[in-house]
Amino acid sequence: MSDEVLTLTATAAANGGSCVARHEGRVVFVRYALPGETVRARLVGGKGSYWNAEVVEVLEPAPDRVDSLCPIAGVDGAGCCDLAFAEPSAARRIKGAVVANQLSRLGNYHWVDESEATAEPVGDGDATGWRTRVRLATSGDGRAGFHRYHSAELVHRLDCAQLPAGMLDGVSETQWPAEAAVHVVVDDDGKRHTVVAGRGRKTTVTEGDYETVQRVAGRTWRVPATAFWQAHRDAPALYSELVSRWANVEPGMSAWDLYGGAGVFAAALAQAVGPEGSVLTVDTSRGASRAARSALADLGNVSVVTDSVRRALAGQRERADVAVLDPPRTGAGRDVIDLLAAAEVPRIVHIGCEAASFARDVGLYRGHGYEVEQLTVYDSFPLTHHVECVAALRRAPGGR
Repeated sequence: MSDEVLTLTATAAANGGSCVARHEGRVVFVRYALPGETVRARLVGGKGSYWNAEVVEVLEPAPDRVDSLCPIAGVDGAGCCDLAFAEPSAARRIKGAVVANQLSRLGNYHWVDESEATAEPVGDGDATGWRTRVRLATSGDGRAGFHRYHSAELVHRLDCAQLPAGMLDGVSETQWPAEAAVHVVVDDDGKRHTVVAGRGRKTTVTEGDYETVQRVAGRTWRVPATAFWQAHRDAPALYSELVSRWANVEPGMSAWDLYGGAGVFAAALAQAVGPEGSVLTVDTSRGASRAARSALADLGNVSVVTDSVRRALAGQRERADVAVLDPPRTGAGRDVIDLLAAAEVPRIVHIGCEAASFARDVGLYRGHGYEVEQLTVYDSFPLTHHVECVAALRRAPGGR
């Protein structure tokens, strides 16, 4: 099957960056196609009732197809920008339609019609030059590169369109340790930091510092270059402001910031609940927790816990007035959402960076009697199929 080339017509976009096509009754997920296109596509794998393929020639292009905005992405290129061939506003519509579909299928929730759905731009909406943090891999001969899609192979061209000009100057000419990870960050002071890490390897700073300076709403964080921070330069401030509004907390209330990372949301919640209120922020990362304790040291109403969210919730004796969750790509899942429902938390703000996981979590909340009050989708990762979804949910009277 592999390497066979088929002529296919793509229909709807699927979650994960492909489009759906059919061949002799079998579903084929086609990468690098847009809805409505007729393409020649090479089969690259699959199992059971479906195959995977990638476009090798576009026979009938969609009106929204453009020359790739990323010079290194695509078939036989890097896996960095898998929607770089779609006009940016069209890409946002595709992302919105995918989220609407996943919410309907997996969450039993109608957000908007797929034909009307869209992801909202972040910041100025520029599709290029938005990323401030990147992790590169190195090959056995010590050259840095981006992975090909779902492959251990590397592409050693580093001019990905997500990166601002100059961010990786000199990196391709440097001899790095073999099979390591090279973290490059341009922080909010405009300073570049380069840190080499890897399994069983001592972490080494080769430029700048181990900790990067990040600022949100007038507060400063010092975050390890190897730790999580939103990649889009405008995302932290946008999400912080949104959480402040959607959490709908008042002075004296209590709030949980779950999967809280460095505590950006905890800072916003602490300001809203005031000194008479309380905020608990929980994350498994020791580095993130250290950053949170340092940045929030002046806030006596914030407690920072380094633990799993499930264990932290199981140990709580009193419910919160609101819980904010920003889980990893796999979502919060049944165990955590069951605990939130058992604690009768009346209001939830849930953030998800993977459409299917987000939709499943929304369905779990709804199964416990929560109602979706507000929901939006952000194009936080332009040129890629990735999204950030945010929902505000309210526990309905009599919710179980």
